[in-house]
Amino acid sequence: MNKAKIPVKLPPSLGNAARKLAEEDGVSLDQWVSVAVAQKISSVETAEAFFKRRSQGAGQVDFLEILRNAPDRRPDSGDELASASAR
Repeated sequence: MNKAKIPVKLPPSLGNAARKLAEEDGVSLDQWVSVAVAQKISSVETAEAFFKRRSQGAGQVDFLEILRNAPDRRPDSGDELASASAR
């Protein structure tokens, strides 16, 4: 297997935490980071597949129906759109 060298700069806090966890797992930092990246890729691809499946067969009419059934109320504190809060 070919291995690509990808230099990554981490903040000291993340680098220290990763080193500590790799040591606790008994693996090299490179191996630990490789597994962490693989896990992240897997979760993103899984989420993408989930939402793609959920959206199949749905169209604009379905979306508009969902919006019509949404309650007409102000957003919870902190959920406002940035442009709306600047007004």
